[in-house]
This record gives sequence, structure tokens and C-alpha cells, in this order.
Amino acid sequence: MNITIRKANMQDVPAVSQLFDLYRIFYHKTSNLEAAQNFIKDRIQSNDSEIIIAENMDGALVGFIQLYPSFSSTRMQRLWVLNDLYVLESFRGMGISKQLIAAAKKIATQTNACGVLLETSKTNTIGNQLYPSTGFELEVESNFYFWTNQ
Repeated sequence: MNITIRKANMQDVPAVSQLFDLYRIFYHKTSNLEAAQNFIKDRIQSNDSEIIIAENMDGALVGFIQLYPSFSSTRMQRLWVLNDLYVLESFRGMGISKQLIAAAKKIATQTNACGVLLETSKTNTIGNQLYPSTGFELEVESNFYFWTNQ
């Protein structure tokens, strides 16, 4: 299958928003396409994340990855957080996720970042097989804590 991997732009907002809404539904959130569209539009306009999309030869978007910039104080370098990765169910198993991850790694290299950090659920069987197969190492020496006010 011929897939083009490229950075999303403002013209892609409606299609990326639909994928983003499906991603949120996958993670048991209520569908809200209008809010998804506003969120994606804000990310692209503010240039505060990198959204990379997978486009099939018909021009339809079939997947995306979203990276947020951060920093490692101990390494004194930029660090990217791979926050979102989604591929339409009918396009899974075709290597699109691996292509999107390769694009994320390329961004990290181009920005002289020390690496890419991600989190996934212990029950995400596919992700927990995918990430090690693309060179990510499971960090077992650290505890991950989260505080929420919601």
C-alpha cells in the first residue's frame, strides 16, 4: 500500500479531527467532533505540537501521530512526548504505525532531541508489542505518577 507520511497543515484539520475523535473514543472518551476540531486547529495554529499524518493514495487520512515538545533537565536537551498514535482499524497491520514512529524519530533527530518518551496502558497488547519492535525500551526502574484535578 502506498502511504504518504507528512506534517499536517490547516487544510488537514477536518480530517485529522475525525481521526483524533476516533482516537479519543478508543480511549473511552465521549465523541465530540467540534471540540476535537478546535483542539487540533489550536495545536496547528499555535505550533505547540507536531502532528504527522498518514495519507493513502486516494488522499484520505488513515492515521496520525502527535508529539509534544518537552525538555530533559539532566540531559539539557529537548525531549519529545509521543502522546497520540492512531491508525484506522481497516489500515492496521500494514506498517503505518511504524512509518509514523519513524517520522517521530526523524523529528527528534532533526531537533537534536535526546529522545522520544511515550506511555501506554499495560493492557494495550498491540502497543506493547509495537513500541519495542521500533526500538523503544520499557523503563522498569522508574515509577510513573499522575495528578489530576478532574
